[in-house]
Amino acid sequence: MNLFRLAGDITHLLSIVVLFRKIRTTKSCAGISLKTQELYGLVFLTRYIDLVIKYHSLYNTLGKLIFIGTSLATVWHMRYHKVVKQTYTKDQDTFRHYYLVLLCLGLALLIQRSFTVIEVMWAFSIYLEAVAILPQLVLLQRSRNIDNLTGNYVFLLGAYRALYLLNWIYRFFTELHRVLWIPWVSGLVQTALYADFFYYYIKSWKKHEELKLPA
Repeated sequence: MNLFRLAGDITHLLSIVVLFRKIRTTKSCAGISLKTQELYGLVFLTRYIDLVIKYHSLYNTLGKLIFIGTSLATVWHMRYHKVVKQTYTKDQDTFRHYYLVLLCLGLALLIQRSFTVIEVMWAFSIYLEAVAILPQLVLLQRSRNIDNLTGNYVFLLGAYRALYLLNWIYRFFTELHRVLWIPWVSGLVQTALYADFFYYYIKSWKKHEELKLPA
């Protein structure tokens, strides 16, 4: 544990709080990509499969359960809640996310730390998380108006991954002294995907304008 990882975990948790606040208080999921939420659910289910065989710490276990539970709860609200599901902009959320799943699974079968179920699933989850935001970013580009809660949610998600990237760099110099190619490269890819969004988010915040992404 270090400051960067702790800040990353807190930022990730804040992104979930913001998302749930939007859904619970407004009874709306407008502007939120169900496909991205489904990908995140799959990310956490496959990454934390070790919950059933290994105990690390109370902090670690609670964190894993929270991320799995909140991801599945978000998907449930968007699919089955009688009010929330009616606000889902399905006609704009058209990214074919199953291609990402197949691509990342194939990559995990080829490149992983060792060819075991746990390691393949871990590599798959890292690769998939790197690109899971794509359906959300595409949906935001198609939306004319991006509300504050949705914009804040996506910004916090991107900040979480950037902080985790700093965490890996810090650990390289202070603990591990070896390059961890899978999380490093995946983290760089994921952070790069947010770069355009970060630019327009900060620009709109400075000018007190409504957040809009170029089509």
